Amino acid sequence: MGPVLASDGRKQPFWRLLYFWVLIGIIAGVTVGALFPVFGASLQPLGDGFISLVKMIIPPVIFLTVVTGIAGSRQLAALGRVVLKAFAYFLFFSTLALIVGLIVANLVQPGAGMNIDPTTLNAAAVHGFEEKAHETTVTGFLLSVIPTTLVSAFTSGSILQVLFVAVLFGVSLTLVGEPARPVTDMLERIALVVFRLVTIVMWAAPVGAFGAMAFTIGKYGLGSLLSLGALVGTFYLTAAIFVLVILGAVAALNGFSILKLLRYLKAELLLVLGTSSSEAALPALIQKMERAGCDKEVVGVVVPTGYSFNLDGTNIYMTLAALFIAQATGVQLTLGEQVALLGVAMLSSKGAAGVTGSGFITLAATLAIVPKVPIAGMALILGVDRFMSECRSLTNFIGNAVATIVVARWEGALDRDQLARALNGVPDEFPAAPPVESDPD
Repeated sequence: MGPVLASDGRKQPFWRLLYFWVLIGIIAGVTVGALFPVFGASLQPLGDGFISLVKMIIPPVIFLTVVTGIAGSRQLAALGRVVLKAFAYFLFFSTLALIVGLIVANLVQPGAGMNIDPTTLNAAAVHGFEEKAHETTVTGFLLSVIPTTLVSAFTSGSILQVLFVAVLFGVSLTLVGEPARPVTDMLERIALVVFRLVTIVMWAAPVGAFGAMAFTIGKYGLGSLLSLGALVGTFYLTAAIFVLVILGAVAALNGFSILKLLRYLKAELLLVLGTSSSEAALPALIQKMERAGCDKEVVGVVVPTGYSFNLDGTNIYMTLAALFIAQATGVQLTLGEQVALLGVAMLSSKGAAGVTGSGFITLAATLAIVPKVPIAGMALILGVDRFMSECRSLTNFIGNAVATIVVARWEGALDRDQLARALNGVPDEFPAAPPVESDPD
């Protein structure tokens, strides 16, 4: 199919498309950060402000999507199946991502030959992350899913708390039945307003991407990439292989192309790249997945839970970074010790799910339980972690998009024709696209 069209069927000029302006924002941010580093670093509030703006609308988006999806299906057994299938998918591919990171680290050995003395490293630089890692346990995480009050879930900043309340509310509406129908109808109308609000907010994305990129380049500098280029390059290459080969194979087996999916999500991917935050594109991903033929109930469950449990990019980073630190400090790990490291990483990645900066925190939690690898070695990668966070976020985002389509297909809740139309070029630009009903086929 052709390019994005206006509501009257005419081709949209490129300068009216969100992804074009996000790309301009990224390029401008890199330029300003490189030429005027001090000024660039001072632009952090632009990026942080946009992320806060998006986080403001995430709770109502998730709540309304999940509640109307569950209430609309009227089949509680289907909800249980979706949850089980989603978690089976998350567990398998999260573990696979950890294994891929382990294999690549052993083959490439990006830290070999550095011969770093751990006692010369600035352990204080990572002390804060170590403290957060000790505070984050699996039990504590599970308890944190339960909000203090019904309303506090919307102000806590926790995606899982909102999801927890939304599922309970949706199930309650289904059990009440016909008397609750007016409530469901009202929520569906509110959802229309909220998604229009999302459309408005997303047009601030270019400014957010500009500020975030200017800050990253201005503060950390492109020069910091040179000293640890082997690690950063290995991580990006590994993530690309995971997405194109492994997730590509999953997509092919489920009847769609990973490359076409990436094209369909181009605006959101640029946004994630520019802000280093996959949450920045969460509301847009929910709407894009529904437009691609995935049932609302499936989208409402898989996307929010995937943001906390389906962290492919973070898992690749964890084992790759842990072995890099071991190699750089001259620590030799046996196969058994590496397998134990993988097991610890599986648990710690779930304990810190949904925590801001979870990549570095889960790495700290993993190394704290594996004393043979010095946790002070994290100071080696602190300077380039920001550059790797972008790749982590991109890989996590793509993994969740693939998971949503696959689980929808498993559940028989995927409109294959609608998916094909979306991936083949039906108007899909988030803010510029007309309502779904008027999309030209």
